[in-house]
Amino acid sequence: MHISAKIIDSIERSSWIRRMFEQGVKLKLRLGEEGVFDFSLGNPDLNPPEEFYSVLRGIIEDQSPGVHGYMPNAGFPDSRESIAKRVSLDHEIHIDGEHVIITCGAAGGLNIILKTILNPGEEVIVPKPYFAEYGFYIDNHQGRMILVDTEEDFSLNIEKIDKSITNKTKAILINSPNNPTGIVYSEDEIRELSGLLESYARKNRIIYLISDEPYREIVYDGIKVPSILKQYAHSIVVSSFSKTFSIPGERIGYIAVNPSSVECDMLMSGLILSNRILGFVNAPALMQRVVVQICDLSIDVDVYKSRRELLVNGLQEAGYEFTKPGGTFYLFCRSPISDDIKFVEHLQKYNILVVPGSGFGGPGYFRISFCVSEEVIRRALPKFKEAIDSIRR
Repeated sequence: MHISAKIIDSIERSSWIRRMFEQGVKLKLRLGEEGVFDFSLGNPDLNPPEEFYSVLRGIIEDQSPGVHGYMPNAGFPDSRESIAKRVSLDHEIHIDGEHVIITCGAAGGLNIILKTILNPGEEVIVPKPYFAEYGFYIDNHQGRMILVDTEEDFSLNIEKIDKSITNKTKAILINSPNNPTGIVYSEDEIRELSGLLESYARKNRIIYLISDEPYREIVYDGIKVPSILKQYAHSIVVSSFSKTFSIPGERIGYIAVNPSSVECDMLMSGLILSNRILGFVNAPALMQRVVVQICDLSIDVDVYKSRRELLVNGLQEAGYEFTKPGGTFYLFCRSPISDDIKFVEHLQKYNILVVPGSGFGGPGYFRISFCVSEEVIRRALPKFKEAIDSIRR
């Protein structure tokens, strides 16, 4: 083989999400778009806010010298300040632009953080189910992912997290609202987790708390995503505008560091350097200029809420079991048979594409992404019922 053996192994273990997406392409070629119910990929299908287009058109018309040139690796100062104001409002703690780095999406941001903080062999604790790429990101920087079970309803099990902490633990990485479960960790959970980590900090044992929050604005029923920055000094938030503005292909996100964190200036210097040497160099200039003008906007979350209600009610009537998601556009549903991969294959007989929970460290479940129209959901629900009825028979 002429490529890395490690990459060959990674290809074998690579994301179920992409596999199901590729399966969907094949099915659609054979059956047509209307014949396939594709709930596999979390690709936002809503249009960005109208202001996005008007701001973008104005920026494209700007022909000032150097407008498309390099900028500081951390981003344009005015863009960083704009994001800092939003973070300060969301997290109820004052953040200046100097504690913000604009990144190539949340994925780029996570890799920058992990590159900066990890020594070879150090561990990152991740509650499961978890976003399927975390293991690859941690491995990119010679770390080890330590998976920890959550409660039956997917809330955090602080006792198990505590038992998983070793002298090699460098960080805990949480994702709330969570992909794939849609769970939003409560204020009490974040307070208890922060208290645990603070008890280690008092012994001069610093463990970073990293919160991956690209779905922060996509929440329902009056739920508010609690702030880790307010609760714990050694905390880092990473997010993106992929879901907030429905622009995932534009790859624009940010890191916000708690200014009270240990050696904060050195941490920021490391993050900025990592942004450069990992090859991102800087986030896209065009999108940075857009963000600075529309940072306080969001897509219409009620569209996703309406889809969630339609899907939840239909699947409950059909006999499926799940915890109703408080955020995101995902539903993590219990498989009616123990082998979730087999049930996902069974659903394909009804032209339904979902992702097995095993790909997220949640065997026995499957993930449904409702980034599809209500019409698709309505037409799919009878098929979901046929599929579970045939299993019962």
